[in-house]
Amino acid sequence: MVEIWIPITIAAAFFQNLRSALQKYLKGKLSNAGAAYARFFYAWPFALLYLWGLNAIGGYPLPEPNLTFLIYCVLGGISQILFTVILLWMFSFRNFAVGTTFSKLELVMIAALGALILGDGLSLTAIVAVALSALGVVILSAGQSAITLKTITANLVAKPTLIGLTSAVFLGASVVCFRGATLSLGHDNITMTAAYSLAVSIVIQTVVMGVYLLWREPGEIGRVITNWRWAGAVSIVGVLGSVCWFTAFTIENAAHVRAVGQIELVFTFIASSVFFKETVSKLEILGIVLVVGAILLVLVAG
Repeated sequence: MVEIWIPITIAAAFFQNLRSALQKYLKGKLSNAGAAYARFFYAWPFALLYLWGLNAIGGYPLPEPNLTFLIYCVLGGISQILFTVILLWMFSFRNFAVGTTFSKLELVMIAALGALILGDGLSLTAIVAVALSALGVVILSAGQSAITLKTITANLVAKPTLIGLTSAVFLGASVVCFRGATLSLGHDNITMTAAYSLAVSIVIQTVVMGVYLLWREPGEIGRVITNWRWAGAVSIVGVLGSVCWFTAFTIENAAHVRAVGQIELVFTFIASSVFFKETVSKLEILGIVLVVGAILLVLVAG
């Protein structure tokens, strides 16, 4: 029997892929930071509505927050924002493609930080799967960026590479902290635990990034409001994806979840090659094969 976290993770990957596609439309209308903020600005009402529905209609009692939970939510939310800001900064460098490739190593960071912070252990099979998935993602990213593996190895200590790895650390930290937040509640119902953690985290992110935009990009929040139709669509899809991610993280080891979540890359690959008739390189094919192989290994390990 398929464990419930697996279809939930696949749904999360699908919604994340759809959200990314919708955000591309906003890119010409908002700054990069504004497009990222739209994800939070319109998301928190939906997150709170979902939480209210579970409590008022579903009859699930609200968890009791504690200091550990709040610390995890704050650290997770800020880590996710820092990941976005650092990734955007990296695009200002001439050889940003190399740095972007290394930013894809968040799965390795999740496995390491999960073990260090939460004590989430991995079996030997799962460790091999994480390594395969990370390698596959790097190779796939290299193929899509039209850079060679020789270029990557030659820039191991270059500034964009170090920035890319830093962004991967923050993304990995956000995932581990969000899982830590759900586990710290000690609530009996998984659905309510995930919904409560999501709502609190999104509210924190909305406030923190809103203050940042008011300081660094005055007027951008006004443009986010002006483009409410597409920004709202991004938020709705984003919330659906986040609900699935948080639920999966509550049930299963975050490294397992994110490894299976790499199926998002398979969705993108299929759309590019089948629907958009884009040319696919041998590196991209090799990367997809490794990612799919890693997903299968995780399922076997689970």
